[in-house]
Amino acid sequence: MSRLALVFALLATQMSPAQAQTETRRPSHCIAIADAAPGLEYLQKASWQDPIPEYTVRLSYIGHASFLLQTPGGLNAVTDFTGFIGNVDMIPDVVTMNHAHDTHWTAFPDPAIPHVLPGWGEPFGSGIDHHLDLGEVLIRNVSTNIRSRFGGTEEKGNSIFVFEVEGLCIGHLGHLHHIPTDEQFAALGRLDVVMVAVDGGMTLPLNKVVPMLERLRSSVVIPMHWFSGYALEQFLTEISESFAIDRRDASSMEVSLRSLPSRPTVVVLRPDYLR
Repeated sequence: MSRLALVFALLATQMSPAQAQTETRRPSHCIAIADAAPGLEYLQKASWQDPIPEYTVRLSYIGHASFLLQTPGGLNAVTDFTGFIGNVDMIPDVVTMNHAHDTHWTAFPDPAIPHVLPGWGEPFGSGIDHHLDLGEVLIRNVSTNIRSRFGGTEEKGNSIFVFEVEGLCIGHLGHLHHIPTDEQFAALGRLDVVMVAVDGGMTLPLNKVVPMLERLRSSVVIPMHWFSGYALEQFLTEISESFAIDRRDASSMEVSLRSLPSRPTVVVLRPDYLR
């Protein structure tokens, strides 16, 4: 649907942009192995405000563990939402949150946000299940355990969120504290793009992160949650034997199903608040 047609549809039905998305979502292949298209360019430097090509998803690294995911139909989703994404008026359609630390969630999300998805349940330890179908995007979660404040374990305290959109399966591993179980790997399926914490201390140690990513075998890995160049460089050194490294002087990337790289690749984005 063109933008002009979408405007007329909204005026006629008085629906929100999220409600007015196409009802048919391009099926993802989360449970199947993705076919690569060798030799194609899969990254473009773009502003988060630029139009998004058809069959393409834009990911913008805002900071820490927060990313903005945008679709051709106009949906905006923010991961590990803290309440601030930059000096912009944009209200996301969906935000996801984890509560391992207050840098991954907010107790006071803007009430104008249509869908707020916490990665934990009440009472703590009960977990939560999300299966939000917005037509163009399906958002689901896989619960994981986290370390509690006093050294114990809070079962199902956080979530890995998965976005199925434009035929892609995009995963945000959140504040992950343990290697997923076989059942959790199966629930995740094949992730074409994965965002992973590489601080090596507060989350999963790097000697466990790299084998986990080798098992996931995602086409694109985006490191996040790194507090210094040292932690990032250590991660890149350890994973360079099995993944290609692509450093980008940009905070955003565009990816499509057909443009996935032929070899699993780590794409380094530079965090930047939206402007």
